[in-house]
Amino acid sequence: MPESVTLTLLTGPIGLVIMFAPLAILLLSGFVMKNPSPTAANLVYWSVVSLIGVGMGAIVYVYARQPDGMLMVSKAFLTTAIAFGGLSLYGYTTKRDMSGWGVFLIMGVVGIIVASILNMLIFQSSMMHMVISVVGLLIFAGLTAYDTQRLKNMYFQIAGDARAMAVATTYGALSLYLDFVNMFQFLLAIMSGRD
Repeated sequence: MPESVTLTLLTGPIGLVIMFAPLAILLLSGFVMKNPSPTAANLVYWSVVSLIGVGMGAIVYVYARQPDGMLMVSKAFLTTAIAFGGLSLYGYTTKRDMSGWGVFLIMGVVGIIVASILNMLIFQSSMMHMVISVVGLLIFAGLTAYDTQRLKNMYFQIAGDARAMAVATTYGALSLYLDFVNMFQFLLAIMSGRD
């Protein structure tokens, strides 16, 4: 990937679109689609995943060009995969009810988004970036276990309704994908020790 393409994808108007469009799509679809069809759910899923994939590809490319960058990316990915698997297994098998966690974790996500935007535009502090990364990693670790349990319970409730199951499966995959990607990004930021 040429340097100019990477800079275009990570900075300027296109960088902002790639950065904020997935969030905008998720918020808009949540307000507009009250009872989405499987096709609409798939459209939301693939739009978000594609935009995040473009952004992540550019970010990984930047890290990979650093000395030992691919080793760091590999370690971050492997660590995220192991943690994600363990947290998901815990969420699936635990008898503890995690439904109360949801509100606090979502409030934490909103707080992380606001803090990240403020740090990007105003503070530009590397220490604040590190704190945001650590807190974000913990929040998305909790969301992984919470989402797994929530999805398991939801699947049992809607068993037999093929349309609802198709939509729930798509949105469930999207929520777990977002948990994984965010854990990976925050862990990569922590391991690199820089923005």
